[in-house]
Amino acid sequence: MQPARDSSRPSAGTPSRSLAAALAAGTVLLDGGLSNQLEAQGCDLSDALWSARLLADGPEQIVAAHTAYVRAGAQVLITASYQASFEGFGRRGAGRAEAAGLFARSVGLARRAAGSVERDVWVAASVGPYGAVMADGSEYRGRYGLSVRELERFHRPRIEALAAAGPDVLALETVPDVDEAQALLRVAQECGLPVWLSFTVAGGRTRAGQPLEEAFGLAAEHDRVLAAGVNCCDPADADAAVRTAAEVTGKPVVVYPNSGERWDAGQRAWTGEATFDPGRARAWRAAGARLVGGCCRVGPGTVAELAARLGTPEAHDQEGGGKEPETE
Repeated sequence: MQPARDSSRPSAGTPSRSLAAALAAGTVLLDGGLSNQLEAQGCDLSDALWSARLLADGPEQIVAAHTAYVRAGAQVLITASYQASFEGFGRRGAGRAEAAGLFARSVGLARRAAGSVERDVWVAASVGPYGAVMADGSEYRGRYGLSVRELERFHRPRIEALAAAGPDVLALETVPDVDEAQALLRVAQECGLPVWLSFTVAGGRTRAGQPLEEAFGLAAEHDRVLAAGVNCCDPADADAAVRTAAEVTGKPVVVYPNSGERWDAGQRAWTGEATFDPGRARAWRAAGARLVGGCCRVGPGTVAELAARLGTPEAHDQEGGGKEPETE
């Protein structure tokens, strides 16, 4: 692993108001899947660290991927830290200090891409579930056999490293299990940053099988949670989940499903047909969604369609009118 150079310095791209204030004013557009955009740029993501490997080996590719979404109209960039862990970086030869620098770098690279346009773009530090770090598809099952306390110990150093880098919000995302949600919320509460809590669901339940009313009830109890909802699920499953999240939490809802294709962990490939329809976004908004975007296999073109459907700020610099992002 190459030594981490410091890419976390504050720069252009810091928004003029909080994300909570923006949500109070209307709908905010999220980005799409980072991994599919990186693959479209020719990156090899076969490593167990997935896109997080590029924090050390190809940071300019991450800036380019983030910038593609900003220019498509995205107002929130989710960092390349979803599958990152101190243990994973350690297996590639990074010590604790270097690994902490790579977590910070994920925030810094997103902030640099945000500075490529002259409008507010927020940076959400991705905190993926324990199963994502296992790189075996277990984030779509949950129930890892770990206690809430054990999950807290695992997530604490990740969350502390990301929070120290100064993101606008922590994205506790693709959470399959109520137990893991409890652990994530307890640790995130210690950091003082706003968070959103987003479950991955199937058929009206979490991937671990718990009722969504129980899952969203956790978010209702935490004042640091500025939005709750679902991501990396079938778009059809998002319809009812948005309504349930709004009813249970009384908070803005976050929704960013995947393309509708399904991840085959054994083959390490997506299967099936894409069913993501940007036309669904208005119904989600009517049901209470305020953070809307896409997850895996949803690219900049679809995000641009969402921007048009929702009337969010257009990518006025899509044809080259914006500033070039800083790279290393």
